[in-house]
Amino acid sequence: MLSTPGGADPDRPAGLRIGHLDLVGRVDEALRVQALAFGLSEEEVGIRRFIVQRHMGCPGARALGAFTEDGVLAGFVYGMPNDRAHWWSGVVEPYLRAGGHDGWLDGSFVITELHVHPGFQGRGVGRSLITRITDTAAEPRSILSAIDTDSPARGLYRSLGYEDLARRVLFPSASLPYAVMGAPLPLRRP
Repeated sequence: MLSTPGGADPDRPAGLRIGHLDLVGRVDEALRVQALAFGLSEEEVGIRRFIVQRHMGCPGARALGAFTEDGVLAGFVYGMPNDRAHWWSGVVEPYLRAGGHDGWLDGSFVITELHVHPGFQGRGVGRSLITRITDTAAEPRSILSAIDTDSPARGLYRSLGYEDLARRVLFPSASLPYAVMGAPLPLRRP
């Protein structure tokens, strides 16, 4: 069971250590965090295991984790330079093009997944993970997709400088519409 220590140190949000994550080696632990944070079924977890492992083989893919003192994963982020040949780009491209934003698919670092264990949400963990991974990106901007609703995640992204590029994006496997958001790098700091 994860404890929820407080912490005001931006280098150790919620008392956690942020660092490199061997996502392929710890994929099951990461997907447990994602399932709790995002409400995934066991079937969805099984599908995502394969997707995560495939993504981590892409050029420039990298992951960071937020770890408790005893090494338990409390949150993670992973992403990669965008490639128009990837499935995600193919789905969002028509929506971005309709709004004149399809150029965002070039020269962008994609935040593929960002999830924080519910016991650590609201404590700066997500902010620390996303800013640290994008701070090392060679690309001049970042894009991501999030469920198209007024949520804490979308509030976080807006506070970092992400703006809506497309709304009501429908993914074949999702029941809810998504928004595609983009921000120049480095991300805005409070």
